[in-house]
Amino acid sequence: MKKVIAKAGFIGFGEVNTPREFIDGRCKQAADELRKRGVELVWTDPVSDDPAGAQADRAAAELRNADFDAVVVCVAGWIPSWAVVRAIEPFKHKPLLLWGLSGWRDGDHFVTTADQAGTTALRAPLREMGFKVKYLVNFKDSEPRYDEAVTYLRAVSAAAALRRDRIGMAGYRDMNLYGTLYDGTRLRGQLGVEIEHFDLLEIAELEKEVVTSELKTTAAAIRKAWSFVRDPKPGTVENSVRLALAFKRKIEDRGYNCFSFCDVDGVKRLLKFAPAGALTLLHELLDVPSVPENDCYGAVTELIVKHLTGVTPAYLEFYEFTAESALMGVPDYVPGNVVKGKITVMPNAFGSFGEGLLNVSKLKTGEVTMARLGMSGGEFVLHAVTARAVTPEKWEEAGWAPPAPQLPSLEMKFDVPSEFFLEQVLGQHYIISYGDNLDLLREFCRVTGVKFIG
Repeated sequence: MKKVIAKAGFIGFGEVNTPREFIDGRCKQAADELRKRGVELVWTDPVSDDPAGAQADRAAAELRNADFDAVVVCVAGWIPSWAVVRAIEPFKHKPLLLWGLSGWRDGDHFVTTADQAGTTALRAPLREMGFKVKYLVNFKDSEPRYDEAVTYLRAVSAAAALRRDRIGMAGYRDMNLYGTLYDGTRLRGQLGVEIEHFDLLEIAELEKEVVTSELKTTAAAIRKAWSFVRDPKPGTVENSVRLALAFKRKIEDRGYNCFSFCDVDGVKRLLKFAPAGALTLLHELLDVPSVPENDCYGAVTELIVKHLTGVTPAYLEFYEFTAESALMGVPDYVPGNVVKGKITVMPNAFGSFGEGLLNVSKLKTGEVTMARLGMSGGEFVLHAVTARAVTPEKWEEAGWAPPAPQLPSLEMKFDVPSEFFLEQVLGQHYIISYGDNLDLLREFCRVTGVKFIG
């Protein structure tokens, strides 16, 4: 699992008359705890309110040219507000964590440095001045709120990363669907991510440039690494490899962070085979999330989830509901990191499409978070719930050449009644990550102004 890294500048504060050891040691401990949890910090020594403001100026200068996404204002004692504002003014454009520490027990009594006198004096003025403030205080005689601080910093860094991202989109509006469309201006303006479209003709041309030796080597490698339910027809494996290598070249040439493509009306209709094997291989070659059918907001959701969790997520599609659960599967591919055991493929055809390598792997079970970004009433919303993913009963999707495959699938036992989920559902594709990631998604929504629906 990739370690999630958030980047922050860290400035501690305490009043000039407070013994310095009470400020320095507690600020260092807080910083160390953030680092243990994956936060990369730019550190500057704590600041007090010396009359000339030299310490505030020193901290600002030390952080001014550093690379970070948020500022941690760690208040370890009473501090006149002007000293804090002077130190952080150059970073007004960055999100800010106003974090008040707490005192400690000394024998039979409690000792405080009036940390929350400092934070309560700052919260309202900072917001009135236009700072983007997340306010957090440690509670007396309770565990420090390190994890909550990290959740916020991870959300901020995820939002910053998204503003640098670009999604590659081969074609547009597969099957003339409405739920996969997007508002490009709103998306770029609010979340910063860019979607770049190109034609499948580019991929067809790149396929012609695939070197025969690379094609043979890669085909031989997947024949050895994957489990084949039965032998494919001549050329089936090579078709998938050739398409995967063409997609890979386009993604690397343009530096795409995520990828989607015209599937049914594109690859299947024009290239005459199902691209599931190609996308399965693509996930083996590149750690880039993908979703089919030109699902624009599905692709953005994948990037959000990947930046928050550090792991490339999978998409799943709804097939059936019970009063408490949903049967979700994919009629094509999943990334290898969600597969239980060996990647398993079945050469098969669907309807009028030619034979491709259908991914029929078993999926990991356990606690999952299901999420999707969408538009509702002219604003961005993100719908997310947790569920317990279990192996479903034996089932099949009608239309596959017999014997019908058991698609990669899970039964999602919701933590809420299905009716609650269905009242908010935003599309046929939801993005799946393992574990409970709701707090991360909520915090991301607060940071970016997206409405969270749970």
